[in-house]
Amino acid sequence: MSRNAPNPSRKPAPKSSRKSPKKLDRRVRRTRDALGDALVELMHQQPFAEITVQHLLDRAGVSRSTFYTHFSDKDDLFLSDVEDFLEVMAFALSRRGDKSNRVAPVRELFAHVAEWHKFHGVLVAAGKIRDFHEMGQGYFARAIEQRLGELPRAQQLTSKRRSVLAQMFAGALMSSLSWWMSCGMPGSAAEMDDVYHQMVWSGINASG
Repeated sequence: MSRNAPNPSRKPAPKSSRKSPKKLDRRVRRTRDALGDALVELMHQQPFAEITVQHLLDRAGVSRSTFYTHFSDKDDLFLSDVEDFLEVMAFALSRRGDKSNRVAPVRELFAHVAEWHKFHGVLVAAGKIRDFHEMGQGYFARAIEQRLGELPRAQQLTSKRRSVLAQMFAGALMSSLSWWMSCGMPGSAAEMDDVYHQMVWSGINASG
């Protein structure tokens, strides 16, 4: 994964119990990035179950005490990177004040995933793809609900209706991504974005 949109290799516990990536100083961020990169590299080379904390320390050049300052184990490291990536990606439109009627950055998500399609296979082999999709649905549901509240075109929706639709749209997004990857990425990321948002606005108009 690109460091511009953090790796699927790090954390999903409640935000209140974890430090926000934005609040980490540069030294801490470098350490966490080094460990995340080490895990991704090792996952390309051997089964996840065979990777040990010592393997990570040796690859990243990090001490054991430093590792346990940030993570409880290798699963925590993996889930932390996943959380970092999803948090950045899911709320991208709201953060940059996007003026389109898109509710999710589908084009950007699919394009980014296409760049690490080999890693998708690694996640499947490691038994981690389900974690990624379940967390993805949670993050995108929250982001889509927020986005619907920002768009004039969706102002007719009640708060409850936005919440319900956001869950449905997030599930459809992650399902579409899974299908797209498993079928060899038929159609471009932009085309998938168009199809997705046609479905979204048809659903909103029908529900309204």
